[in-house]
This record gives sequence, structure tokens and C-alpha cells, in this order.
Amino acid sequence: MTETEKYLDDFKTAVTSVYPISDKAFDLLAETAYVQQFKKNEVLLREGRVANDIFFVCKGALSSYFIDEKGAIWNKWIYLERDFASTRFSAIIKTPNDFKLQAIENTTVVCMPYHQTRAAINQNDELKNLYIAYLEKKWIVINEEREISLLTESATTRYLKLLAAHPGIDNRIPLQYIASHLSITPTQLSRIRKALTK
Repeated sequence: MTETEKYLDDFKTAVTSVYPISDKAFDLLAETAYVQQFKKNEVLLREGRVANDIFFVCKGALSSYFIDEKGAIWNKWIYLERDFASTRFSAIIKTPNDFKLQAIENTTVVCMPYHQTRAAINQNDELKNLYIAYLEKKWIVINEEREISLLTESATTRYLKLLAAHPGIDNRIPLQYIASHLSITPTQLSRIRKALTK
């Protein structure tokens, strides 16, 4: 199995874990997909551009963030292996994107052109069901869990849950990205990490 075949196989496994689809339906979904590599700090999508792609992270990490008027970085999401990364809002309504999507490690993705992917979904009931299942899981369940966590859990609890979900992330991802992802400052995160080592 070539490296590209392995990445596409990982992509298929992730897709079918969301909703089981036939090989025929997957082949339709993957028809326009291709593997692409980005170096650390390379930008996949700049702010002010319309998003045209969905990325499945095979290896590495991406960050979706924006920089405010004072120069502070606000991280929207960190995408790791087996995550789907995009700014679908921009793609759906064809409006310029407010966020930058950037590789924070050397990263390999399966790239899916958004409009061709939507065309495939529109012509196949299995893919429609997959799309609905993904929206429910990602946009409703996971996002609501994160909102509740931000309101009800301490920063330490949120950090420990992140470490449990992604072991070693603190050794891979710059701490300022992790802090922003947790909605705390880098100084707060340093204090938490120091307290946990005592």
C-alpha cells in the first residue's frame, strides 16, 4: 500500500465511523479528493478569502484563528489527525472568511473541493445521510459540549480533558494555541501546568 493509499484508507475509515456508507458511495465522495502536504506555518486559507475546500487531517495539525485589532490571537479550533477542517460558513454562503487556517506542524491532508463534494452529496442518499450525521455530531453535539465546558468547567479541567482526548498534544502544539483553544491566556496555562507538576 502506498502512502497515498494509506491516507485515503484512513480517510475512508473516518468517514464510515461517522455514518456507514457503501464503497460505491465512498468512491463518489472521494472522486475529486486528493492528498496534499503543507509545511509548518504554511497557510491553507487566508482571511478575506472565500473557502473552497474541506481538509481531512491525515498527519499533523492545523489551527483556525484570527488576530484582533490589538494583535491578540484567538484560536477557533485545533484540528488533529482524523479531524475535518474547513470554514464551511464561508463556503456555504460564498462570503470572505474571517479566519486563517494554518499548519502548525508539517501536515498531510486529504483535500476535498467543497462544491464538487456538495454535488456528490446531492446526488446520493447515503452521502446525504453521512452529511447530516456529521453536522449533528460536529456542529451540534461537539460544539455544544465545548460551549457547556467553557461555562461550567475550570480551565484546569478543560486542559486535562484536552490531554486525555489528545495525549501528547502539549508536546506538539505551541502552548499559545492551546491556551487560546481553552479560552485562557498563556500565563494562565503556564500556571496550570506548573500546579499539575507539583
